[in-house]
Amino acid sequence: MEQARVDHDTKQQARVSEPEAGTWTSIRETLKVGIQALLIALVVRTLLFQPFNIPSGSLVPTLLIGDYLFVSKYSYGYSKYSLPLSEYLPGEYHARVWGAEPKRGDIAVFKLPKDNSTDYIKRVIGLPGDKIQVIAGVLNINGKPVKREQIADYETTDAFGQPTKVPQYMETLPGGVEHRVVERDGDHGFWDNTELYTVPAGHFFMMGDNRDNSTDSRDLSSVGYVPFENFVGRAEMIFFSIDEGTPAWQVWRWPADVRWKRIFSAIH
Repeated sequence: MEQARVDHDTKQQARVSEPEAGTWTSIRETLKVGIQALLIALVVRTLLFQPFNIPSGSLVPTLLIGDYLFVSKYSYGYSKYSLPLSEYLPGEYHARVWGAEPKRGDIAVFKLPKDNSTDYIKRVIGLPGDKIQVIAGVLNINGKPVKREQIADYETTDAFGQPTKVPQYMETLPGGVEHRVVERDGDHGFWDNTELYTVPAGHFFMMGDNRDNSTDSRDLSSVGYVPFENFVGRAEMIFFSIDEGTPAWQVWRWPADVRWKRIFSAIH
């Protein structure tokens, strides 16, 4: 009888051990899948696409506060600033792998030269060697005024949140890129008459489309000329957009506040 009890206990132990082994196998598989997913996400974010959101109105009307977009990392090749947490990497690295220079008219994300860590997004206006100047609100490139045609006023809000309309233009850059710009202060804003800038070799001149509400290369002390190595990638597509002031995590407000027509729209 005693032996029988021992055998019975042994069978119970076996029955208990089998489920435990299965549980650990399941945990290991889950961890394995999770690690693989993280590695894939890291590779995609580092080499292919990185998501960004728009926190300011410097590129209105092209990009609005509350837009979420994908930036292609491969468009300009890869530099130190293509890597996550690049500001913490030791040493100076000026090389760029598979580099392809930005084109005039591109909307690009770059690291602010002042600290090499803050992400900025602006439009490429000046290429290396270009001479850039704004005269009475009109952009001049290499001594020639850029074509702009006034179109319907842009509807926005003023500093007090009241509805207002501001002048809007269709600007055509050398090379043929057309895009809209707004002049909140007309042609008499602070940056509507500037000095003559000469873009250094290996650098680019960046501006916002909201010309009177953009801190960009016109302000040499804040942004200035942007080195090629500081470019992160080119803005490609809006994948989500929600009204300014509505947090994206408040899904119950999506039906009314999501800008459905902007989702999956290409960025030009």
